[in-house]
Amino acid sequence: MKQYLDLMQNILINGSWQDNRTGVRTKMLPGAMLKFDLREGFPAVTTKKLYYGAVVGELLGFLRGYDNAHEFNRLGCKVWDANSNAEAWIKSAHYRTRSLAFGFDNVEAVGYLGRIYGVQWRQWLTAHNEYLDQIANLIEQIKTNPTSRRLLVTAWRPDELHEMALPPCHYAFQIIIEQQSRTMHLLWNQRSCDMFLGVPFNIASYATLLHILAHVTGYQVGTLTGFLADVHIYENHLDQVCEQLSREPRPLPSLRISQRHGCTWSVDSIEPHDIRLENYTHHEPLSASMAV
Repeated sequence: MKQYLDLMQNILINGSWQDNRTGVRTKMLPGAMLKFDLREGFPAVTTKKLYYGAVVGELLGFLRGYDNAHEFNRLGCKVWDANSNAEAWIKSAHYRTRSLAFGFDNVEAVGYLGRIYGVQWRQWLTAHNEYLDQIANLIEQIKTNPTSRRLLVTAWRPDELHEMALPPCHYAFQIIIEQQSRTMHLLWNQRSCDMFLGVPFNIASYATLLHILAHVTGYQVGTLTGFLADVHIYENHLDQVCEQLSREPRPLPSLRISQRHGCTWSVDSIEPHDIRLENYTHHEPLSASMAV
């Protein structure tokens, strides 16, 4: 994870101050790339504690097409709670329309998030008013047409951004299969990159997704590459970042997926307890508020 730490150091030294919609300014650099070889270990940040249970819970929620913060809660993930109750969201025209349609009478009890990541992954609404399951199609194409350069899933819907509690930060990913070695690689694109809170979470999530997809289709994992656009550190995270950069990274852990499903294992049958990090050692946790 040294390259992740090096990028944060670069932002501190060379970044420019930027205002944004949250009201908390950032130190920002335009454009970066991170690349990890998962055969050398799982890219979990070790200079602070990664709450991996929340990573898994969110990813499985995406893979199930969840659109409610309470559904993510039941998988051990609370990162969507603040977005579900954000004032701008619950006052939006789409939220009010849904409230009338479904009889929402208690905002905090609702947890509705709209057509976020997983909904787009599993229920992309076509021009013919039909639902397209991008994940199922991706897996089928990996199995039947692994040399395709179209093994791509996107969550970016310009016509539905107003129907989301938060427009996608990481908006697309692509799979590349190296046939000779039967190795699967994953590349993701991210428009907005909160380097302290969000990006370690995103790295771990896509690394886990790569493991899952490789496991279910019979490939070994290869590299994980992130193309990052607006890379930034929030002003109220600077002390924590400096503390993190003062710490020495520790050896990377490994990831293990339960073998109990055998050849019939699928993305729809996985549970949080099926995925675990092994030999994960880390420094003390560092907490910070998320800008919403």
